[in-house]
Amino acid sequence: MELPDLPEKGDLYEFIECGGERDELLCLIQKTPEWKPPSFDGAELLVAIRKFVRRFVSLSEAQAVVISLWVAHTHCIDSADTTPYLAITSAEKQCGKSRLLEVLQIIVAQPWFTGRVTAAVLVRKIDGDRPTLLLDESDAAFGGEKEYAEALRGILNTGHRRGGVASLCVGKGSSITYKDFSTFSPKAIAGIGKLPDTVADRSIPIRLKRAAPGEIVQRFRLRDITPEAVDLRGQLQTWCTSIAEKLRDARPSLPDELSDRQQDGVEPLLAIADGAGKGWPEIARAAVVQLCTDTHNADDSIGVRLLSDIRQVFEACDTDKIQSTTLATALAAIETSPWGEWSHGKPITAPKLARLLRPFGVTPHTVRMGSETSKGYELVDFEDAFRRYLRLPSSSSQSATPEPSHPSHPNTDAGFCDISKPSQTQGVALKECEIANSDAECDGVTVSTSITRMGGQADKHPIEEFL
Repeated sequence: MELPDLPEKGDLYEFIECGGERDELLCLIQKTPEWKPPSFDGAELLVAIRKFVRRFVSLSEAQAVVISLWVAHTHCIDSADTTPYLAITSAEKQCGKSRLLEVLQIIVAQPWFTGRVTAAVLVRKIDGDRPTLLLDESDAAFGGEKEYAEALRGILNTGHRRGGVASLCVGKGSSITYKDFSTFSPKAIAGIGKLPDTVADRSIPIRLKRAAPGEIVQRFRLRDITPEAVDLRGQLQTWCTSIAEKLRDARPSLPDELSDRQQDGVEPLLAIADGAGKGWPEIARAAVVQLCTDTHNADDSIGVRLLSDIRQVFEACDTDKIQSTTLATALAAIETSPWGEWSHGKPITAPKLARLLRPFGVTPHTVRMGSETSKGYELVDFEDAFRRYLRLPSSSSQSATPEPSHPSHPNTDAGFCDISKPSQTQGVALKECEIANSDAECDGVTVSTSITRMGGQADKHPIEEFL
């Protein structure tokens, strides 16, 4: 115990040896100011993390925002019931995937940066230490030995929710039995190409691109930046500890544009953003909506892609009924979808379309088009499938963003531009919808995707310098 008012400073034993008495000690204790842990501004810390990561990796603004929240989440994992994985992927090598994991390694909680690791080690390590798993070269792991790939996928499938377990045999000989090991921990998984669908479904996509000419990132020298990273991580740990109880009880509003599983995943990130305040609640919701919906069509199953494209065809033709052959032709004309080369390089046909739609309870029937009748579909046939499998169209989506705490300038305190309204789901513009006859059938539909970016600018979402 430090006694700064004594002529001979020392601990309690030295105080007694110097003749200190009880009353004097009590008096000193009463006069000593109460120690309080240092406090930090959460919004400032998140901005500092965002800037730190972007110094070394080329990221979009939305990616940097989500990664900053995820880094904080690794320090608050005890307050969360779910954890979103980061799916760090790219089309080619040398896009910064491993570098991003290296940067995360020095600021996340309990980092474990590894490549290929046996399923037995992976399970035991997660169960014993609950590390932040930074798994590199996932494409090699999932594309290699089938038994290992399936074991790894099983672990990742259960590890996004508290209580998830993997069961392994333990013991030897006649005493062999099994044990359930916890698989719940934060995880960032990097690799080329797509992750398995079940893993991607539990992840926020961070799709990296190779830095363009003139796009400069700072060289990553561990020995030079470690002191800064250690200080940043220490501040983050202190702040996360201070809001831990608040996070346990948090019920943040969740964007309607996201699926149920996506909402479960981003909930702890949005709770952290709400705890930081100063614009972070708005910017966080905009970022997760952009990342999760921008890649929605690319990640959908073929059935969901078909339903989405059919809805777009009905909207483009402004009709409530369409012939089977006309619908098949319109789908085949969509350049960004596979229907033009669906069957051995040939366009999808009406019979093949009917087979794909049968699992959704949709079948062709006789429809009247003017004075003629033919096999086709009505919009009402798809209402149930659209409602169950597709997100709301952008025109009907409602933002779940709470009102900003400072209505006049909600984001200036955090150094953000005023983007209090998150981007809507991706809007799809359909063009070149030709009227084949007087009955308004649709033929030759071309689809082009137009994403509403945060802040209203394509590929840009400026976050200004901290004021």
